Amino acid sequence: MTHDLTDDRRAVREFFTERAARWDARFPEDGPAYAAAIAEVGLRPGETVLDAGCGTGRALPLLRTAVGPDGTVLGADLTPAMLRQVVTAGRARSASLLLTDVARLPLRDGSLDAVFGAGLISHLPGPETGLRELARVVRPQGRLALFHPVGRAALAARQGRQITADDIRAEPRLRALLAATGWRLVSYVDEDDRYLALAVRE
Repeated sequence: MTHDLTDDRRAVREFFTERAARWDARFPEDGPAYAAAIAEVGLRPGETVLDAGCGTGRALPLLRTAVGPDGTVLGADLTPAMLRQVVTAGRARSASLLLTDVARLPLRDGSLDAVFGAGLISHLPGPETGLRELARVVRPQGRLALFHPVGRAALAARQGRQITADDIRAEPRLRALLAATGWRLVSYVDEDDRYLALAVRE
């Protein structure tokens, strides 16, 4: 029996719809961590980058600065309420917004130079499908950055739980998952004040 991803997508949308209006206020100190992570992606002027699961669009102005006026920034999210917050926060001018499932992107094969995903991997319904779709739309040797402003242990403590070996963001599990979906993990940092996994499209 196959798992119904439609229910997963509905649950993700409901989770973020309920929290959209308060999201930025809950995490006001995350800006420098976003900036540092985006700097490590190595974006160049004129490139095309997708913020996958862009939420309220905190990364979009930083991505726009990185690729410059001749580059292209796309922000994709499954939740209409989150995209409305992008507009409310004045970040929509930095990017073209797509209301879409990251696992079914309306983009051509190999059309992106890079993907930035903040908090994405834990919320991907069927992560293999989502990562394979991101590999489809990124050119060979293009980059994927999976970011979170706090590390696994700090996040688990914040949520009142223990980290476990089967955590999708644990390095061995993530490395295998990326390798199975068209990516090669090239660097991995999991510290209290940031989590950043960088991968290259094979």
